[in-house]
Order: sequence, then C-alpha cells, then structure tokens
Amino acid sequence: MSVTTNIAHSDERTITIRGKDLVGELIGRRSFTEMVFFLVRNRFPTAEEARILDACLVTLMEHGLTPSAIVTRMLADNVPGQAQVAMAAGLLAVGDVFVGTIEGCARLLKDGMEGAATHAAYCRDVVAQHLARRAPLPGFGHRLHKPDDPRAVRLLALGAECNVKGDYARLLKQLSEELDRASGRHITINATGAIAALLLEIGMPLEVMRPIAVLSRCGGLPGHILEDKKTGSGRYIWRLVDDSIAYQPPAAE
Repeated sequence: MSVTTNIAHSDERTITIRGKDLVGELIGRRSFTEMVFFLVRNRFPTAEEARILDACLVTLMEHGLTPSAIVTRMLADNVPGQAQVAMAAGLLAVGDVFVGTIEGCARLLKDGMEGAATHAAYCRDVVAQHLARRAPLPGFGHRLHKPDDPRAVRLLALGAECNVKGDYARLLKQLSEELDRASGRHITINATGAIAALLLEIGMPLEVMRPIAVLSRCGGLPGHILEDKKTGSGRYIWRLVDDSIAYQPPAAE
C-alpha cells in the first residue's frame, strides 16, 4: 500500500502546493485567507469569497476571557516556555458549547436546503424538536448580546454587500422567525449562526466548519499568552479557585 497526496510536494529546490510553486507563485502574492480557501476548495477565492472568509476568521478570533483563553493562560503559567502546549490546550475548548456550534448550525441549514419539502415546514419541525428536548438551537442565543448579536448583524450585512446568493442566510432568518414564534420571545442569531450561513454560501463543506473555528480562535491565543506573562493572570485564576474551595469530609455510611 502506498500513501498519495495532491496537497503538497517538495524536492531539493522546490515546494509545490496544489500545483502552485510556493516561492514563485504564493509567497508575497497570496494572503493567508486565500490560502486557507485554496487548500480546502482547490481553487483561489473570488475577491468577495475571500472577504467573507476573512470576516468569519476575524469574528471568532477574540472574545475576551472565554474558556479557551482561560485554559491557555493557565497552561502558559504551568508550562512556561512551551506556547504550543498552552495553545493546544486552549483549542481543545472549541466544542459544541463555545465556537464549535458553527458545525451544528451549518448541518441544519444544509439539511433544510437539500432535503426539505418546504422551508416553512422544515423550520417548524426543527424548532419543535429542539424545544421538546429543551436543547438549544445551534447558532442561536447568547448570554451577553441582547436583543441581537452585533457580530451576526454585521456578517449577514456583509454577505449582502458581497452579493452571495443568500439562500442559506434566508433559511437562517426563517429559522430565527420560527424560533421566536415558538418560544414567545426573541432569541438572537449569534455569530456562529451567521458564520455557518456565510461559509455555506461560499461553498465550504461541513467537514471544515469546526476546523475553521479552531483556526480563527488559534489566531487570538498568542495575545493571551503574552498578556499572561505580564500580568500572571493564569496563576491568579488558579489561586482564586484553590482559595475558594472548602473541604467537606465524606458523609459516614
């Protein structure tokens, strides 16, 4: 058995990435965002597609002391001088609760676009099923941003500016309207919901939705490592928790 790849190859003098010479055609000629798109889609993005992907990467890069940032700071303090350990630990916090909900929302949108008899009926069914299970609808709701997530508002407006087809964005808004109706209150479309719609609009497959979220958050973590070195925040968080713990002996059987 042999292993083959069409992604990259190198020899004594050249490095080739998807048929393009790294030195002669890519370095200094293509942006990081364009290369992400190129490696996933096997073609370079249009200017509008690059703008949308870049906006999605920027949106999730930084959001304060989220769990991934806290874990990164604590590991930076516990394993000093090994930034990759702190960053890897922080990225493990990108999951179904934080940031990683892009994947769940994108799956709902893709299923609705490809298999539903009518979008109205699909939205009713999806919302009803989630409410019956008391499960949050991926891409909706935010602890802080109310009544609307300003990031989602800007992203969806950007999609319109870039003249994407808009089918997934419209289905997202239809889901939002049905969720509001069934819940009896307004629940915002959050950033991950808007990103899911926009990434589908530019042809990103479901399999890369969470990796793109991880890639975005990765870009913000070096700043937390640097700040922790100056402030000692990771050590402070650990001591804060440790000092607040009260030991309680186990109850006698």
